[in-house]
Amino acid sequence: MEALLLVVIVAAAVVYLVVRNQKNSAAASASTLADAKADARQSIERLGGQVYNLIGSDTASKQALADASERNIAAGSQIDQATTVQQARLAKQTALEGLYYIRAARLAMGMDPGPEIQGIDGQKSAGEVTEDRKVDFEGRHVEASPNPSDRTPNYYPGGRVAGRPVPAGWYSEPWWRPALVAGAWGVGSMFLFSAMFSGMAGVGYGEQEFASGTGDGSEGGDMGDAGDMGDAGGDMGDAGGDYGAMGDGSGDVGGGGDWGGGGDFGGGGDFGGF
Repeated sequence: MEALLLVVIVAAAVVYLVVRNQKNSAAASASTLADAKADARQSIERLGGQVYNLIGSDTASKQALADASERNIAAGSQIDQATTVQQARLAKQTALEGLYYIRAARLAMGMDPGPEIQGIDGQKSAGEVTEDRKVDFEGRHVEASPNPSDRTPNYYPGGRVAGRPVPAGWYSEPWWRPALVAGAWGVGSMFLFSAMFSGMAGVGYGEQEFASGTGDGSEGGDMGDAGDMGDAGGDMGDAGGDYGAMGDGSGDVGGGGDWGGGGDFGGGGDFGGF
């Protein structure tokens, strides 16, 4: 009888410890998620304040602000739907990208760029445009520049699109957008990348690295996050809305970007051959 009683006591103690550990684990997970969402909301609120307080004065600044507005809508939708730390982190990455567009718009208007912004995944390893380049590609005249102009009004803050790098800079057209919509690059993109950036100082990838999606390994931590932004296309599909006619550089954001694999970027189809 005493042995049976001892077994019951031990079993009860084990059940109590298991239940308590599960509750503690659930509480810790909830706290971690809450912290991640609060961190993301700080960047989203900062972005929202800038979006609604700035008005573009030229083509480049208007386009950058339109892109920032799209990121603001997408980040807000993402954080509202976030149920994991990774989803909250993705919302923050979207907001940070928007803040880089705000910074670009301010610079284009000759304003103080404001405080520094936390880096985004893949940004450093992708590098940046350091000189003016003009290439003819599949019947199109494509330009890249470290500075905004009427010829290069489309800014990108640098990072990965569908697992491949896009250096930070100003472009005549958003040549990365077809991959953003489809979630994969076409064969022609490798040749455009090579023609545009071959031998350019500051760009972290060469043609072969672009083709394979690998880098020079000099930024291990950054490269380790490639999957985070590589999956962004699918997750950001929840942002809802239609990006509108952004393919023609008009800056019409519509109801917020649809970054999903089946998303609608309106004029994205104008950039054929990818």
